[in-house]
This record gives sequence, C-alpha cells and structure tokens, in this order.
Amino acid sequence: MNAHRLVWLFVFGMVASLALIALGIFVGSTGFENLMSPLINPEIDADAALMAQKILWEIRLPRTMGAWAAGVLLGVSGALAQGLFRNPLADPYLLGSASGASLGVALALAVFGGGISLLNDGLAVGVFSSNIWVRLGLTGAAFMGAVFAVLMTLILSGGVANTLRLLLCGVVVGVVLGACTNLLMLMSPDSLQAMQSFMLGSTAFVGWNALAVMLVVCCICCLAAWFFSRVLDGLSLGEATAFTLGLPIAPTRAALIGVLALATGTAVSQTGLIAFVGLVSPHLVRAWVKTTHAYLVLLSSLVGGVLLLSADILARCLIAPQELPVGVLTAVLGGGYLLWLISRRSVRSGEST
Repeated sequence: MNAHRLVWLFVFGMVASLALIALGIFVGSTGFENLMSPLINPEIDADAALMAQKILWEIRLPRTMGAWAAGVLLGVSGALAQGLFRNPLADPYLLGSASGASLGVALALAVFGGGISLLNDGLAVGVFSSNIWVRLGLTGAAFMGAVFAVLMTLILSGGVANTLRLLLCGVVVGVVLGACTNLLMLMSPDSLQAMQSFMLGSTAFVGWNALAVMLVVCCICCLAAWFFSRVLDGLSLGEATAFTLGLPIAPTRAALIGVLALATGTAVSQTGLIAFVGLVSPHLVRAWVKTTHAYLVLLSSLVGGVLLLSADILARCLIAPQELPVGVLTAVLGGGYLLWLISRRSVRSGEST
C-alpha cells in the first residue's frame, strides 16, 4: 500500500508539473486568443506573430519553468532542513541563509549600479548570451551571502552539536543581516526598486539564463541529498543511534549545510524571498506517504515545484492584467495551511484527552 502511494504521488507530481508548465505558458496579461491567432495563421500580421513568439518563448516559457525549478530547490532545501535538524518546523531560511543571500544580492546591486536592468537581463536574451555572467554573478553573491550567514550561525553556536542553540543563533543572524540589508537599501537608492521586487518574491525576471543556472543547481543538490539520505534516516532515530551505526554524522552535517546554502542561495537569487514552499512541501509528502529520506527529498522537490508554479500562475490571474508578488501569495496560503494544520491537531489532542 505504501509503495503504491509512493508511485502515485510521483506520477501525480510529474503529470501536474507538465500540465502546469503547459498552462503557465498561456497565462498573462496577453490573452490566449491574442497569442494563438497569429501563431496559427502568421499571414494575419507578421509583427503580431513575431511578438507572440517572443512572448511565448522568451518570457513565458523560461519564467514558468523557472518558477518550477525554484520550487524544486526550495522543496529539496525544506526536506534537508527538517531531516538535518529533526524539526518539522524547520525551513530553508532557518539558519539565516535567506537573509545572507539577500544581503549578498543587495551588495552586488549596490556595487555594480544595481538598477532594475540587472534583473531584467534574462527577459530578452538567450541562454548562450554573455549576460549569463550577470546571472552567475548574482547567484554567486547570493550563495556567498548564504554561506557567510550559515558560517556566522555555526561560529556563534559553537558547531552543530547543540541543535537548539544552532536554531536560535540562526534566528539572530537572520535578523541582524536583514537589518544590514535594509540599511544598504537606504544607502543605495538606485537598487531600491530592484530590491523591493526581490524582497516580495517574484518570478517575473526569470529568463533562460536564470533557468539554466537553477536547473544545474537542482541536479547537483538532488544528487547530493540522495547520496546523504541514509545518514538523514539514521539521524531521525537519534544522534546516539546514528553514531552507534557508524554513520559519519559530523562531515555529513557540514556537507548538507553546504547543499542547503547552495539550493537556498540559488533560489533566492533568482526569484527573491518566497516563503512557506520549503516548509509545507515535506509536510504534504508525509501526510500522503511514510517513506525514507531518499524518496522524501525527491517527492518534496516535485511538490515544491508544483506548489510554487501553481502560486505563480494564480498570482498572474487574480488581479490581471496586473500581478501579485508570488512571495506574498505563498505566505498567505502557506501560513493559512499551517494555521489550519495546527488547529486541527489541537482539536484532536483535546478530543483524545
């Protein structure tokens, strides 16, 4: 029965991902009919056909697939964080990595004249353009910021031995680096508009370059998470049990924290701060099937991609032709889901007593 549920959830994740990608291509301020009519009959208007092709292949498709890839990264990060810290409320931003990534991007935008044009490079260029170095630069800045935040957390907590102290130090580091980001935004007015979109979370600036970066990092992080899944299974039984089994706990924790920082930094650098996707995805998987971390990481990545892409499509439709920031929408929906889950468990515990 459990194996059947595992297969069905994987099939659902793949089918839902493909269906949402196909749907996302045609959702936006320009309606479906306006896009398809010149593509079906290009003789109607050559300029309209050319514009429709650009909208579909240079804006909609990379943005839609980019939203899915960012959700995959956040889903993997959430599963790793919850397994690493043995805490169902752990999320990818717990060690201050999101605040560090934000600070890194803010520094990059401030140093290089960070107007909105830097983030817009992905909208009109191909994957082989030299502007991919801009995306790699932003990703590198976010990654370095995330690693810096995690290292600060580890230094303040005295290592990874005390999980509670590690989490508390992560909260403190996140608050301090968030304040530094806000101060930097005030000192660099040119980057204020770009950082505002970044802080609210948006997939509108994802192009082919950003998609290529995220897909490569997705492969690296998923493979690394799969490789270390056996140690995560051992940690779920307790550190003492994992130690008696001869599992390399200390080096595995260090490696997983690096993978967590890479996945979070990449997603944050391309789409901004998007809340609750990494936290909710593993919960949804566990609610459907009980499995080991090897499959939990894979399924959480698929569910994360489906969640973020669904939220992105919904954000385009609710107040069309304008768009809601997808980070705001995921915060509202994800927060509502967690509140409902907490209230449901509280009612069940009350009934049992």
